[in-house]
Amino acid sequence: MLSKVFSSATIGIDAYLVEVETHCEKQIPGFTIVGLPDSAVKESRERVNAAIKNSNFDLPPRKITVNLAPADIKKEGSSLDLPIAVGLLAANELVEPVLLENTVFLGELSLDGTLRHVKGTLPIAVEVKRQGMKNLIVPEDGVKEASIVEGINVYGAKSLNEVINFLNGDKNLKPVYTNRESIFSQVNKYHLDFSDVKGQENVKRALEIAAAGGHNILMIGPPGSGKTMLAKRFPSILPPLTFNEALQTTKIHSVAGILGKEVALITERPFRSPHHTVSDAALIGGGSFPRPGEVSFAHHGVLFLDELPEFKKNVLEVMRQPMEDYKVTISRSKMSLEFPANFMLAAAMNPCPCGYFTDPNKECTCNTTQIQRYMSKISGPLLDRIDIHIEVPAVKYKELSSTAKGESSEEIRKRVVNARKIQQQRFENKDYIFNNADMGTREVREFCKLDSSGEELLKMAMTKLGLSARAYDRILKVSRTIADLELEKNILPQHISEAIQYRSLDRELWNH
Repeated sequence: MLSKVFSSATIGIDAYLVEVETHCEKQIPGFTIVGLPDSAVKESRERVNAAIKNSNFDLPPRKITVNLAPADIKKEGSSLDLPIAVGLLAANELVEPVLLENTVFLGELSLDGTLRHVKGTLPIAVEVKRQGMKNLIVPEDGVKEASIVEGINVYGAKSLNEVINFLNGDKNLKPVYTNRESIFSQVNKYHLDFSDVKGQENVKRALEIAAAGGHNILMIGPPGSGKTMLAKRFPSILPPLTFNEALQTTKIHSVAGILGKEVALITERPFRSPHHTVSDAALIGGGSFPRPGEVSFAHHGVLFLDELPEFKKNVLEVMRQPMEDYKVTISRSKMSLEFPANFMLAAAMNPCPCGYFTDPNKECTCNTTQIQRYMSKISGPLLDRIDIHIEVPAVKYKELSSTAKGESSEEIRKRVVNARKIQQQRFENKDYIFNNADMGTREVREFCKLDSSGEELLKMAMTKLGLSARAYDRILKVSRTIADLELEKNILPQHISEAIQYRSLDRELWNH
């Protein structure tokens, strides 16, 4: 007695079909699972046996062999419980084989036969459609996530009994479809708004420029000046997610198992803020069976690193490659996986160990050596990838007590979206360049040309302010973004002048 049932598993953020082949024969009873199962899959035989008995199915004692093909890829997780159970019942002729050919089964079984939620439902649904399969049966609480994919019938089941009754025609399960438009009508309904922030107009302006050009930003200021408050509102001024961006971001969260059960699709740009004690594997991704890290969870969103110098140096250094390539490649002896990591970095730090080096109201207790040692925790190559450095001064009482409301995130976002549209047109023939921050040296020379007065101003800034060579391209990129915000075709001297202000850490004040 032989049966074949289809399931699916994930590798990286993508999925592949798994054929669950079940063979039963009259020999000494036993239950063997082959095809590189991990511990969770090996344990499924106990869950499957109990679930079948508690669902009132009687199976004769047999030697059972379950093969998970392709046999050369390691299978992990508990999502193969349901297809193994269905395959076992089909091999014992308790299931009508009509629907088995075009149906993919997914779900973890409880001992009483009820189905539990599993990771990676969305990428599996995408793969099911790609392979031309018609039906996908998942636990009831995974239906919303899977039904985002159009072109397949997604059924939600509560238990093994319900699935078998449906396959045998005794129960009518209705396919679930999700309206994408209704989900995207709720885009950018942020609870946090820039109008909540008192004062700090110069920092708001810097964040607007960062959002418009896709620039990484570093905020330097004393404790309590509002750095974290501003960073948390940063996603609210970014352009809305497109459907493809939302799908890719949701796939990452789905594979990691951190997507809410009621969430069908992530429609707002993610904001991730790991603590400074985070390990390099947790930040970048890794593990014996590689998992995405915080940089991937922030894909198409914002990664906020508060107290930047407090992070371990090796943790910050491993972030340089994904900031450059927008992806993380994790290699193991048996596999190499890629996780997308196209995020905007927003970082915050104090100007010195005590925090009050630039505060006019409180005296700094640090000496020059302590300040230099503190600043040197952030390497030059990492700073090289941060286009905007902005000083965040302490907020004055007059601004704090003011009842006037600042500009809303919605108003700022409109300008950001207009600037991004200009960049899309500019780079439409350039692969892998989507905004000004992505420009390489060649694109900077092509799109950031200056007139003679602009050249003179930049030359003077480089010499008088002691700006480093790495600041040159950064200033030009930021100038291009400022010009785009003002819908100006050419970079004017005032755009360069403003961009120069956003290179605080390149000045001699910090370096000596």
